[in-house]
This record gives sequence, structure tokens and C-alpha cells, in this order.
Amino acid sequence: MEKYLDIINKSYTGYWNYLKHELVDVSHWDNYFYGLIAISIIVWLLEMAFPWRKNQAIFRKDFWLDTFYMFFNFFLLNLIVLIALSNTAAQFFNDILGVLGLSISSFQWFDVDQLPTVLGLLVFFLVSDFVQWNTHRLLHRVPFLWNFHKVHHSVKQMGFAAHLRYHWMEPVVYKSLLYIPIAIIGGFDAQDVAIVHFFALTVGHLNHANLGWDYGILKYIFNNPKMHIWHHAKALPDSVKFGINFGITLSLWDYMFKTNYIPHNGRDIELGFKGDEDFPQDFISQELYPLKK
Repeated sequence: MEKYLDIINKSYTGYWNYLKHELVDVSHWDNYFYGLIAISIIVWLLEMAFPWRKNQAIFRKDFWLDTFYMFFNFFLLNLIVLIALSNTAAQFFNDILGVLGLSISSFQWFDVDQLPTVLGLLVFFLVSDFVQWNTHRLLHRVPFLWNFHKVHHSVKQMGFAAHLRYHWMEPVVYKSLLYIPIAIIGGFDAQDVAIVHFFALTVGHLNHANLGWDYGILKYIFNNPKMHIWHHAKALPDSVKFGINFGITLSLWDYMFKTNYIPHNGRDIELGFKGDEDFPQDFISQELYPLKK
């Protein structure tokens, strides 16, 4: 037990020191704090220059709530619980494997560090995006998980910051299901992974932005605003009642597995979910949902 308490303590102090370093040191290109701000400002400027819904205010409905969600989920949530929980769970899993005479390396098929950098990053990106696509489907199909995912679907007007409005339980689910697949692939260089992370963050912001883009022929590969808005549609036919267009960064999986759905231009469709008129509107109540309905 003492070992786990020590991991929790080191997780908190280590992440706190990392966060302070990110705020002060702007010299490294993979600074996530200022990277998030830069990407957000750029996409917001694009929204202002090329608005799809021209009557939508620059400071749209829940703009400030979603802006707070961005920084809370991207940084503070890790400090409060996720880093300590993740590190403790990883050690517990390794201890269980040790009892069975195994180790996490027992699952490793290959080490991406032995591949050319670009190929290694591509493998990491494809595996992680596919696992997240499947996890996203689970969030819609399993009622218990859907209760948490409702927070993200409570968005009534799309904008770049809506990308990171999600319940604190979601990253717990995503990280848990990603643990084994990433372990199978092997080690990664932190700076190389940052490239993938910033790319995914940019595409995610664009998907939720007030932009009418679909990237032409590339829409069959990359998720885009015209496709993703249908994922947030309030009214869907019974044939797709568990949701559609689950792509995180890639739309490729939806077209491959027939979960794509774009019946017409969705610029002005109503967003949300059935019963969202009774869903909490403030941050604290949304974070406590469904424990406190």
C-alpha cells in the first residue's frame, strides 16, 4: 500500500512541477499550454473570417463555459486526479502481471523506436485513433457511459472550444482502453508524440468550429466540420439511434465500417440529445452528473 501512496504523491508533485514549467518556459515548441492557446486563437480567427452560420455570435452560447472546460480538462483535471490515477492503475496492472509471471513487455509486438520516425508516428496515430473511435462508439451504446458523454453532447452551438467540453470520466475510459494497445506497440519519444497530439488537437478544434469545410476528396480520410456536426444532431432516424460519425481525427473508420451519415447540409440542424432541456447548464452540475441529476 505504501508503494501506491508514494506513486500518488510523486504523481501530484511531478505534474505540478511540469505545469509550472509549461507556464514559465515558452522556449520549447511542444509546450502544450501555449500550444493550446495558439491553436484555439487561430481556429477562432478562422471562424470569424469564414463563418458557416453567419448569424452565430462570435461569443456564442456557452463560449466561456467551453473555454473553461478547455483548460480544466487539458490541464487541471490531470492535476486533480488523472495523473495519479493513471500511474497507480498502471503500477497495479504491472503488479498483477508480475504475480502471473508476466510483464507489460510480454504484450509488446514491436518497438516503434526501431522504425523510421515517420512510419512509427503513423502507426501510433492509426492505432490510437482507431481505439478512440471504438471507445467513442461505446460511449454511445452503453447507457452507463452515455450518461457521462451527455456533457459533450449538451453543446447547443458549435464552436472550437466545444471540442474539449467533456465529463471527467471520459478520459478515464479512453486512457484505460488505450493502455494495452499502446503497450503492444512499444516506446515513443515524447516530442514525436507531441506532433501527433497537436495535429489531433487542431483537427478536433476544426471539427467543432463554425466552419463549413469538408476538405473535398480528403473528407473520406479526415473528420471535418460538415461531417461532425451530424454527430451532434439532436434528431436522428431509428436506424442510427446509437449515433453516427464517431471519427476522432479520421473519418476513415466511419466510411470503412458504415457508420457515416450526412443526409444533407447540416449547417442549421438542432444540436443536442433527447431530454437535453432538463440537462444541467453549469460546470459543477455537469461534472457531478449523473450522480446528481
